Formats: sequence, C-alpha cells, structure tokens
Amino acid sequence: MRIGFGVPVSGSWATPENMITIARRAEELGYHSLWTFQRLLFPAEHAMPPVYRSVQDPIVTLAYLAGVTSRIRLGVAVLNLPFFSPALLAKQLATLQHVSGGRIDAGVGLGWLPEEFAASGVPLERRGARAEEYLTVLRTLWSEGIAAHEGEFYRLPPAHLDPKPVPPPPIILGGTAEPALRRAGRLADGWVSSSRVDLTTIGEQIAIVKEAAREAGRDPESLRFIVRGVTRPGRSGEPGRKPLTGSWEEIRADVAALAEQGVTEVFHDLNFNPEIGSPDADAVAAMRLAEEALEALRPDL
Repeated sequence: MRIGFGVPVSGSWATPENMITIARRAEELGYHSLWTFQRLLFPAEHAMPPVYRSVQDPIVTLAYLAGVTSRIRLGVAVLNLPFFSPALLAKQLATLQHVSGGRIDAGVGLGWLPEEFAASGVPLERRGARAEEYLTVLRTLWSEGIAAHEGEFYRLPPAHLDPKPVPPPPIILGGTAEPALRRAGRLADGWVSSSRVDLTTIGEQIAIVKEAAREAGRDPESLRFIVRGVTRPGRSGEPGRKPLTGSWEEIRADVAALAEQGVTEVFHDLNFNPEIGSPDADAVAAMRLAEEALEALRPDL
C-alpha cells in the first residue's frame, strides 16, 4: 500500500506557504505522493459542501510544488476533460511532466456540474463517448511525431506537439457508475475513487474495473486503484464510525483493510474535512491538525 497526502488547495488554509510546508514535510516523511483536485466554479446558491467554494487550480499548484520537491509524486484527482481541448491538456501535462522530472499522475474525469459545462462552452451530453475519443487524441499527441485525428467529436490537423512527455503521465480515470468503471478497466492505467465512495464496499467497484480489463485483454493486476481518503481525525470508538475517521490507530487499520479489498494507494485528503477545507475554517488550527496528521499517518508506522 502506497500512502499519499492531499495538499492545501481548498479553503482558508490553501496558501502558498502552507502548500510548501505540507509538500516538503510529506517528502521528508517518505510519503509516496501529493494530490490536488479541480473545481472550476461554485454556482451561486448551490447546495454543494463548502470544500468546493474556494479551490486553487490543480495544474498551477502542481507546477508550483514541482519546484520545491524532488522525489514525491504529484497527482490530480481529477481534471475534468471537457473543460480543456485535448491539445491544450496534452501540452500542459507534457510540460508539467518535464518540469517535475516525470513525477505526474494524471487523474481525469468527465465532469458533472451543469454550470461548469455552460461556462466552458461544451455540452453535458455524451460525456462518456467524448472522453473515450479524447483519450485517443491525448495519447496520439504524446506518441506520434506528426499527430492527426478525425473523429466524431474532435479534429486534429496534422501537427507536432513537442516536447513529448517522457514517460507519458499515467492516466487514472475517475467515475463511480458502472460504465465509468468499465471504461477505466479498458482504457486507463488505473482508477481513483471519489470523495463520496462507500469505502466498506469499494472492493466491488475494483472487481468491475478488473473484469473490464480482462475482457479487453489487459492484465488487471497492472492497474492502480487509488482511494481519495476523506480523512477526519477524531475520538476513538465513535458509534457508526466511517472508515478513515476516528483515532490515528483506527485510521491506520482502515488503510490496511482497504489493501485487503484491492486498493493499491490511499491519499489522506484533509481538504474534505469542513474544519479544514472550508473558507470559514480557522487556517491556523487547520494547519496544526494537518501537520499532526502528516506525522501520525506517515508510511513507516
């Protein structure tokens, strides 16, 4: 099991100084990876939780952290494909792979919020079919000397996209519906869970991804299965306790239980704790708890 940590990207604690502090300390403590996420807009009077109200751009954040770290992997879970043209995202991720020394994990998804689609000028319909063609264009741009594509949704005139990312960033697909899980098994290097997934039954979703991989003639054991850990430290023995909540000992035991379900990587994301990732949270207290969590959940324990 590989252990990562979510950097400050949401709410009042998401300052450049805190990003650097968390990133450097996580690298010192032997964490495998650092993670960000994307929220383009927070529609007025929307019922979404406060974690989405004020969110830093994930690609810019990872580029910033690439310059202050040297070993730890840098991931995003997830970038919503419809909000970028394939050529633009191919160029951004290729450059990010270069400046980071090949440390990028590219989690991608389809998006779901109608207001974000409207603001991006793209249709919400047929997201799945669009995503499959999108991934073809992305990989063509990264692998072909002269890339070209004529498809149902995207057209790419013969062109160079250089420099190429070496190696190309792993593509980790998100999504919770069965078609999305099967798409990950057929097309991606792995699957990443959402913040809302039921971690007590995640093995069932992993099984669907692996089944689709086998049906596509791929080795399911080569895929990565990554959990965004909505980690909320608290008191031990709380009634109805959810995985990755409670005492440090309970949280570490939950990580071990996830490995038994087929999870290969977990990153602890305190951004989704409203006491930390909200714009109204006490930034000093949030940072204090995050630094305590970094020490208590470090991989060598």
